Amino acid sequence: MPILFDPIQLGAIKASNRIIMAPMSRSRATKDHIPTPMMIEYYRQRATAGLIISEGTGISQEGMGFPYAPGIWNKEQVEAWKPITQAVHDKGGKIICQLWHMGRTVHSSFYPSPISASATTAPGHAHTYDGKKPYVQARALPVDEIPRLLNDYAKAAQNAMDSGFDGVQIHAANGYLIDEFLRDSSNFRQDEYGGSIENRLRLLIEITKRVCHEVGSDRTSVRLSPNERVQGVFDSNAKSLFIAASQALSKEKINFLEVREPQIGNKDNYVEKDLTDADYHPPIFPSMRENFKGNFIINGTYNGQLAQKIVKAGQADAVSFGRPFISNPDLVEKIKTGKPFVPHDSSIWYTQDEKGYIDFK
Repeated sequence: MPILFDPIQLGAIKASNRIIMAPMSRSRATKDHIPTPMMIEYYRQRATAGLIISEGTGISQEGMGFPYAPGIWNKEQVEAWKPITQAVHDKGGKIICQLWHMGRTVHSSFYPSPISASATTAPGHAHTYDGKKPYVQARALPVDEIPRLLNDYAKAAQNAMDSGFDGVQIHAANGYLIDEFLRDSSNFRQDEYGGSIENRLRLLIEITKRVCHEVGSDRTSVRLSPNERVQGVFDSNAKSLFIAASQALSKEKINFLEVREPQIGNKDNYVEKDLTDADYHPPIFPSMRENFKGNFIINGTYNGQLAQKIVKAGQADAVSFGRPFISNPDLVEKIKTGKPFVPHDSSIWYTQDEKGYIDFK
């Protein structure tokens, strides 16, 4: 059986190992969502990952609602990403761009009329340039605007390739736009994009087809989060929904499916410390694995030992790590040698300076 340190072919991308860097917002771009020179060093330091999945990167002004997050919709952003991808390649690494539309979690201070599957409001507060603000009600995206949305994804995907990325990932998780269409807690539509599971999957599959056409299915991946109630988004029959999603995406022959599912059923296997018994649920990812014929990557509070176990058991082809990579740019080496991880500090996740970003050794 393969181990974490074996190479893996992910479609057109050959990864040197099976330790993947998960997408994580870090808020070091400009207020206009242009990547900064500081980001060059951040990604360069972590290039020993088999593959880096970039932080969520806005496909359009409409879809961007996070302070100082990068975008990929205009020429200036494309040019600013080029030295970042080049730095990763110079270190022998691979990097793909996560394509992000935040849906109803875009605050009106970023864009005056946020969109979602239905006219709903996300719970809680948005991060804005003026502090936390209550979310506003999004408008239901009309069917006649969906071609425009598909064009935004296609253009962003092509821009990513022009920026030097090795591929793209469609962000369909965490309660953002595509996830809002998928789940019956946020999708109340009566048209062909709502109601049945097949209809609620329609937007995801249309976007996937369009992006695959633009950059190739062998350079296109998708991220899903089946078993999390996040940003007010959940589903009454999540297992059936995400089995169907896995089957549908399998037909598109994408280069891999990444699944974020922290709740992995057994508390002995869970390494996050701040959760309660209510957070533990039977995992859905094994059923998704069975129904997806391609490379399968799992993400969710794993340490090196547990990641090695899950790959050896054939439950996943690779494991993606998020927070450990923040304070451990040498995470691959630490997993290999068994050295302890430096703990992450959430107070520096979204600051705009070098501290807690590129000052780890």
